[in-house]
Amino acid sequence: MRYVMVWYDGSERPGVLDGDSVLLLVATDLTAVIVDGAELSGVKIPYSPGLLRPPLRRFRRDILCTGWNYWDHFEESKGKREGQDVERPLHPTFFTKGPDVVIGPYDDIAWDPAISSKWDYEAELALVIGKTGRNIPVADALSYVWGYTLANDVSQRDLQRAHGGQWLKGKSIDNTMPLGPWIVTAEELGDPQDVQLQCLVNGEVRQDASTRQMAFDVATLISELSFGMTLRPGDLLLTGTPAGIGNAREPQVFLQDGDVVVTRADKLGELRNRVVLVSERSEFTNKQSEPSSWPAVAKRGRV
Repeated sequence: MRYVMVWYDGSERPGVLDGDSVLLLVATDLTAVIVDGAELSGVKIPYSPGLLRPPLRRFRRDILCTGWNYWDHFEESKGKREGQDVERPLHPTFFTKGPDVVIGPYDDIAWDPAISSKWDYEAELALVIGKTGRNIPVADALSYVWGYTLANDVSQRDLQRAHGGQWLKGKSIDNTMPLGPWIVTAEELGDPQDVQLQCLVNGEVRQDASTRQMAFDVATLISELSFGMTLRPGDLLLTGTPAGIGNAREPQVFLQDGDVVVTRADKLGELRNRVVLVSERSEFTNKQSEPSSWPAVAKRGRV
């Protein structure tokens, strides 16, 4: 089953994809669906990619993230972390992003060179927690996943290095993290370590890897993160990015105004986002409440 948020009758509404239609739900958002279950409203509308909004927007906490979770990515960045190099971690590396980073699957990425000169892309598998848990054993961890989706952890590398080694600032710029296009339930996806993940910039494949290459698999991430820390329904966890980031290339290559970034996976669909120069961030934020400006996407994002 695939859950979506769509623009309908002047507001965002949760729904379930049903062929070429969306069955709208009674709840106000998917977090409520995760907690209380799905109840159909009886309203059925035609599916159009231009209607899609971020599947999750209301969070109980910051977005949870994993760094250095593909060893090839860890190795490619050696000597390029500007004094922040470390030995291979023995446990997953976690950090958070502010929730206002989230944009929809076809929304524009708000690019502002006054904020950073080093905008980078990071395609990632993300998961949504479905039930409350603490000190979760690895063997039980996948049963706590409600569903999976795609994210691109667009990062500002200079900000990431500039704040005492803490990544929060360089990962939390508003309107920069595409999420979606939908949430595929855990039962439908099956094995999260059998997903082929790609990132393309202007049609060029920059990242291409299987989640089998993760340093710490999804079950281990959930178990480690929940050690002494309660996870709750609706929590979003990004699971790390593979090799191929712009910061590690020779020469380095960073996102620029007009670039088109595609994040896709064989079992999860596709995000397609244009990098757009903004000078007034508040004006851009207002625009993001309107339907997507990508009507020509048609059905190519569906797999």
